[in-house]
Amino acid sequence: MMIEPVNMRPVWEKILEYATSPVQGTLSRKQRKGVKIQINDGEVLENATVFMSNEFIRFTQKSGNENVNSYYAWEGVQQIKTISPQED
Repeated sequence: MMIEPVNMRPVWEKILEYATSPVQGTLSRKQRKGVKIQINDGEVLENATVFMSNEFIRFTQKSGNENVNSYYAWEGVQQIKTISPQED
């Protein structure tokens, strides 16, 4: 019996929506204060701006005087971690 692949994109979108908040007047979202995001065990992203298109996810971060854009294809995302402070 063949198992059909599961479309995880709606799940990934919900996780990223939880970890971010809308940027007024744009389609982008800003990471919530204190919430970090990690895609596929890669770099831990903090204070990034997130843009979710139909084809990809873009994270923009500042590095010194430069903006660094990281792009991920939806189908290439295997795992998303959110990291936030423990609440007492």
